[in-house]
Amino acid sequence: MKKAYIVEAKRTPVGKARGCFARTRADDLLIHAIQSVLSAADSTQQVNNNIDDIVVGCAMPEGPQGLNVARISTLLAGLPDSTPAYTLNRFCSSGLQSVANAAEQVKSGSADLVIAAGVESMSSVPMMGFKPSVNPKVLEDENIAIAYGMGITAEKVVEKYNISREAQDEFAYNSHQKAILANNNGLFEEEISPITTNETTYS
Repeated sequence: MKKAYIVEAKRTPVGKARGCFARTRADDLLIHAIQSVLSAADSTQQVNNNIDDIVVGCAMPEGPQGLNVARISTLLAGLPDSTPAYTLNRFCSSGLQSVANAAEQVKSGSADLVIAAGVESMSSVPMMGFKPSVNPKVLEDENIAIAYGMGITAEKVVEKYNISREAQDEFAYNSHQKAILANNNGLFEEEISPITTNETTYS
């Protein structure tokens, strides 16, 4: 079995709710990410013509991030129309699943070069989508997890492992402090690709 390697990794900055990307299309963010990773890897036209697949994870593939957003963004990023692309959905782990799928494609020998990505704009698509219609049967058993959001999931984890509120708050606080420190020390500069939207550049 072949080994899979990450050649380059780029991401857009992250905005808060109703923040800097509230009026930016999700597919435009994805286009920017694809173009950024190709640029960072010094990709040539020959390489671009030989990308075997593009895999994109999206939890709510509707509206501006629907209609196989992977394929649309691939073409708008300037890649040839011979480049295949597909969108997958595993809710919160959709982006991570795209990386896993890409790695498995390479390791199995079915692909040599794959771009994996994740995209989501909760400003564009509401929680649960535009017209949610959960099968009523899943609501009959509280242990069927698909019917519930991460808030209830967190409550179940707290109950199962007896995690105190104080421990959660301490962990969250320390996590934020580490992120701020890393950002202030420039540790994210190589992975974040600045993007200009609505006449403002964010990094």
